Amino acid sequence: MKRIVSYIRHHLNEIGKGLLFFLTLILLLFIFPDNLKFKYEFQQGKPWMYNDLIAPFDFAVAKTEEQLKAEKNAALQKLIPYFEYDASVDSSIQHRLKRNLSQLFSKRYASVDSGAVFRKHFSILSALLHPVLKTGIIDGKNQEKYPAVYVLKKNVATKINPRQLYTVKTAKSKILRSIAASRRLRDKELCIQAMQDVLRPNVVLDKKKTALAVENLMNAISPFAGMIQKGERIISKGELVSENKYLILRSLKNEYAVVYGKKTSGLGLRLGQFILIFIALGTLFAFLVLIKHNIFEDAKKVALILILLLLMVGSTSAVIRYNAAYLYILPVALFPLLLRVFFDVRLAIFVFFTSLLLASFLVPNSFEFVFLQFFAGITGILSVLKLSKRSQFYFSAALIFATYVLIYIGLTLIEEGNINDLHYGHLLYFAISSALTLFAYPLIFAIEKLFGFVTDITLMELSNTNNPLLRELAIKAPGTFQHSMQVGNLAEEAIYEIGGNPLLVRTGAMYHDIGKMFDPQFFIENQSTGINPHEELEPEESAQIIVGHVLDGIQLAKKHKLPPQLIDFIRTHHGTQRVEYFWIKAQKENPFEELDQDDYTYPGPAPFSKETAVLMMADSIEAASRSIDEPDEEKLNRLIDRIIAKQMQNHQFDNANITLKEISRIKKVFRKKLTSIYHVRIKYPGQA
Repeated sequence: MKRIVSYIRHHLNEIGKGLLFFLTLILLLFIFPDNLKFKYEFQQGKPWMYNDLIAPFDFAVAKTEEQLKAEKNAALQKLIPYFEYDASVDSSIQHRLKRNLSQLFSKRYASVDSGAVFRKHFSILSALLHPVLKTGIIDGKNQEKYPAVYVLKKNVATKINPRQLYTVKTAKSKILRSIAASRRLRDKELCIQAMQDVLRPNVVLDKKKTALAVENLMNAISPFAGMIQKGERIISKGELVSENKYLILRSLKNEYAVVYGKKTSGLGLRLGQFILIFIALGTLFAFLVLIKHNIFEDAKKVALILILLLLMVGSTSAVIRYNAAYLYILPVALFPLLLRVFFDVRLAIFVFFTSLLLASFLVPNSFEFVFLQFFAGITGILSVLKLSKRSQFYFSAALIFATYVLIYIGLTLIEEGNINDLHYGHLLYFAISSALTLFAYPLIFAIEKLFGFVTDITLMELSNTNNPLLRELAIKAPGTFQHSMQVGNLAEEAIYEIGGNPLLVRTGAMYHDIGKMFDPQFFIENQSTGINPHEELEPEESAQIIVGHVLDGIQLAKKHKLPPQLIDFIRTHHGTQRVEYFWIKAQKENPFEELDQDDYTYPGPAPFSKETAVLMMADSIEAASRSIDEPDEEKLNRLIDRIIAKQMQNHQFDNANITLKEISRIKKVFRKKLTSIYHVRIKYPGQA
């Protein structure tokens, strides 16, 4: 038991990552469908590559969505809607007419008894209005829309041509003509005014009965185009998959899971899925352990890889469950883009291909899906190989769209033989999918904050000398700014030589001395007047100021929210070394006093990566090289060897993954760069 506990304690990190993979496997099992997968792959226009296919059971041949849509549209053209004669509208019209007429009569005939005249005129107008209302008034749009309608009067439906009915416009025109022709009306002008805005349609659409009629029409349309009997030959080997054969095969595929899913154990299905997912994730696990061990060591990076894999497969599953027609709207190429931004090309391709293969178990026409998405994803990865600004994502989106279109045209030509059958709706889907890859911009920012990563895009932005913090450094401590630039050049060349992240080390160099902004005059590179303020201080005080620039830099970096990776350069660029000048000076001035070395020592820690180790070397060598009088090749070589040897003697590189061979190559780079900087003429054997 103790051995087990001890093993777990010493391998807790690896066990945790193993649990991450196991959790991913379980989640993928939930994502995968709970029905059987059809064992044949087929495409319209391509030959059937398997043996003759015999129908294993009776099944109906389903029509395509396009066929059903066309039949439904044709049925709707024959729709005869239901309208209802609304007697309450007649009463409302009569009431409006009476009100208008009464108001007009009271104004014009206020001085005389207008009652009898009013009643006479209202009676005549009502009589003129009655036949129009009895015939019926319908909305003009409905009259033009339908060739025939049913009109319900007292629950009796009569089929008529709606053009036999009046519209508000034609009814009004009819009544106004009747008023003009009437000999019984004394004040026709007043009657015409009274008829304004009175009429309304009294034959109105009965939505419930019409909806029921539409439902009956739709129900009358069969979703099937025929039946296939058990034992009937569906297609022969080598036979071309025609449109009709494709419909039959697709119908068989849809029914396959339903029929055999009832006969097959769900446990067997899940076991098969478990095996396939286990192999895919196991291969990815082995790839990380054996080839990308540095990635495997970082739990956050492993978690990000698995999250992106789950998101890709999960989003594919969600779209398929909702509507497979929208599959190509899904921005699959977004995932390899994100992988490439945070990891190298080889890892991005491997993880993306693994995710794509897992997603292929969920989609129809899996070969077409994998071929299309794989090359679109590769295009996305290649387009951000050297990502220096966020606007490059627009270029990536355009390239991805072009890849989608070209592959789709190629597949169409293979299947159809011409491009006349291109579905332009698919091109719209590809355009939407490509546009959605632009979400990489905010997602990168979110992932950086959530996982504490830093990308080359962020490093490029931070290394810009117009960055506010660097501008402040250049103004307050111009000598330190120039020193940081030179250190960046040296460190970048060295990292190129031994392998590492040049942009990270260059950006770290730009910020490693920002703490000197608080007291720039106490650092020799900023002393331009010849006055050294350290001459008035005790060695211990001077040492505390020098050492303090590290802590001040860390505080300033956190205030400006610099990434932790850059703060590491500030922490480690002096490691745990002593401030030798003031330590020796203090010993000389206090020969009989026991001094505390901690007062003269940097807080550390020592460098723990190639990048931070190289920066420490470059920083010390660049600063020391400025103090050499008449530098030549020999002096520079001695300086480089002495400084790096002392740092190694002080165990500054013990925690960094850097070898003696790499340190030797770094020295050569420094010699070459410093020789160039100081314009030293190299002496060859035999030269005077």
